[in-house]
Amino acid sequence: MPAVVRGGRRQNSQGPKGAGSGGGGRSRGGSQNASAIPGKMAAIGRIDVSPRTMIIALASGAVLLGVVLVTGARAERIGASFSHGVDNLTASMGLTLNRVHITGATAEAEPDIRRALDLHAGQPITSLDLDAIRDRVQAVGWVKEARVVRLLPDTLIVEIKEHDRLAVWQEAGQIKVIDSRGQVITGADARRYPNLPLVVGKGADVAAGDILPLLNQRPRLMGRIDALVRVDERRWDLRLKDGSLIQLPATEQEAALIRLDALDQRERLLDLGFARVDLRTPDEVAVRPAGA
Repeated sequence: MPAVVRGGRRQNSQGPKGAGSGGGGRSRGGSQNASAIPGKMAAIGRIDVSPRTMIIALASGAVLLGVVLVTGARAERIGASFSHGVDNLTASMGLTLNRVHITGATAEAEPDIRRALDLHAGQPITSLDLDAIRDRVQAVGWVKEARVVRLLPDTLIVEIKEHDRLAVWQEAGQIKVIDSRGQVITGADARRYPNLPLVVGKGADVAAGDILPLLNQRPRLMGRIDALVRVDERRWDLRLKDGSLIQLPATEQEAALIRLDALDQRERLLDLGFARVDLRTPDEVAVRPAGA
């Protein structure tokens, strides 16, 4: 960086008026000539530029240039060789990967997680890129969050938080497992989750997170539901296992379910059997008996 010298005063570089070029202009000796040097040059003059300093600087620059010219593209190989030497040193000290513990993962998800880790026994444990390993694991469809911890001398701990399994979503002939945010869990086989609620139709994946908690609070009703069908992306039809239908409104779904609860407690409606219960009109329950 350029040196900055503060406090120097710029002197007047002009001589006295009328000074000639002859010997008569040499008044007051050499001090007048010294004061005529511009301020910047005076500042440079105060920096150490002795012959010895200049020789050392030039020699150092020549050596550096020579190293660059000689190594050229081999600089990367030199760095790689050094890194390999460090790895060998850590290996000789016993700092190699021997065990990987995965916690929080289900048996269904663990094989995909192990493949994403892409690790093998004997790797130098100190050179593992934990951030890159975490990113690979979090890219697995099952995984919501991952944390990777190095435990010297030879162990890696991988802590997993998986997406919750909320429902099976059926749309356009495809069935997929979704979480509470409506996100599809890549890799999950929907056929392996027969006990999850089935939601059907466009938009059912996004809306399921609102309706299912309300139904789970009513196990008597929830146990009878075969599928939740999204209608016009606005509201739900609850299709029961006996073929009957409960129509919910587009808004105030909880209030409608409370009215249904009250009617069931009074009349044991869910046990009697019906063709349809229409809850779409506020403060009203319309029931169509079976066979009517």
